[in-house]
Amino acid sequence: MFIDRTKIFVASGKGGNGAVSFHREKYVNAGGPDGGDGGKGGDIVFMVDEGASTLADFKYKRKFKAEAGANGGKNKKTGKSGADEIVKVPQGTLVKDAATGRILADMVTPGEKKIILKGGKGGQGNMHFATSTRQIPNFARAGEEGKELEIQLELKLLADVGLAGFPNVGKSTILSVTTGAKPEIADYHFTTIKPNLGVVFNNGERSYVMADIPGLIEGASEGQGLGHEFLRHIERTRLLIHVIDISGREGRDPFEDFLLINKELEQYNKELSARPQIIALNKTDMENAAENAVVFKEKFEKWLEDRGEEIAQERENGAWRVFELSAVTAQGTRELVAYCGSILDKMPAGSIFVPEDDNVSYTLDDEEEPFTVRVEEGVYVVEGPWIKNIVESVNLDDYESSQYFQRIIKKKGLIRKLEEMGIQENDTVRIYEIEFDYYV
Repeated sequence: MFIDRTKIFVASGKGGNGAVSFHREKYVNAGGPDGGDGGKGGDIVFMVDEGASTLADFKYKRKFKAEAGANGGKNKKTGKSGADEIVKVPQGTLVKDAATGRILADMVTPGEKKIILKGGKGGQGNMHFATSTRQIPNFARAGEEGKELEIQLELKLLADVGLAGFPNVGKSTILSVTTGAKPEIADYHFTTIKPNLGVVFNNGERSYVMADIPGLIEGASEGQGLGHEFLRHIERTRLLIHVIDISGREGRDPFEDFLLINKELEQYNKELSARPQIIALNKTDMENAAENAVVFKEKFEKWLEDRGEEIAQERENGAWRVFELSAVTAQGTRELVAYCGSILDKMPAGSIFVPEDDNVSYTLDDEEEPFTVRVEEGVYVVEGPWIKNIVESVNLDDYESSQYFQRIIKKKGLIRKLEEMGIQENDTVRIYEIEFDYYV
């Protein structure tokens, strides 16, 4: 089955820890601190893969994690940065935050890359903490943790022309005879349960991509049947070929079918209802088709007159023209696709979502608090990525390291926050694995 929406889990790499090291050299008794910095963690990078056309591969691999940065070394050696994790997606994939639905990136251009999660920064080595009064710092910074996120991928086909209409009106047959694509074709409703793509080469003239959009039903805009799944694939087409079974089989009125499909498009997305259309009256080789075509065109002309200025520019650009054809015998199909190619460049491009940031589409750096404080059974519990990093960085058994810890939590506002919450002398503070009594 065609998969056009799936969820995956991504995690950027942790930054490497800074090193605690002191210069050692023959005939030198006490060298200065020379601990190097940790390497940066790898990023999560999404890339457009021209060779992919579905999200089916994500059925077998759903977790992607970038490499952690290496720890710093002695002699001021910086750790190696972690390798980025490249997640390849088909052209036309929307990348969303699964929890909020926020669009993080719109993967459109072949080869395009977007950083979705940045890797953690490497921790600073102890060489950075030497001062005139602290000449032998016995501590270094731990690397920042990587970020984790559940991602929803949504594939919207990038096609210039979309074949739209009710089920079983001949869209798949038109695609097969005009592009060489080989969709499954049979005489029953919902034959096509996935969009099919084909390229119209147009006798050396402008070539373009045509999509056979799965058939719609009345109520599709309200989610009936597979309505929303199908309508989503039309959103980016520049031009619609509205295929109608002009034979009126099963007692259907071809013009009423035309109105119903346009109603579903409008209710789903008003922009879709304004998308330029070419009308393809198919199955003209069948009984009653000729009479029905005459009636349809009379009603259609009246419909065009009623819309007037609303579609005047589209008509000037070549839209809303009616073609009669028989896809089974290929009669009229060549003229249809040639005409579409000749007017396609006059049509507006389909909508493209633009992420809020040109390079990094998603980051938690500015959204997370440095710490949180809660009272649990009389104990003040402090948590958060920043404070966890600090606790892992210091050596509280070392006087200078302990002094550094006290200064930095005061500077960051933790002491003030505890006082605002009413902490008293001798109350207990817990920061992950460390507990200590509070003193004024």
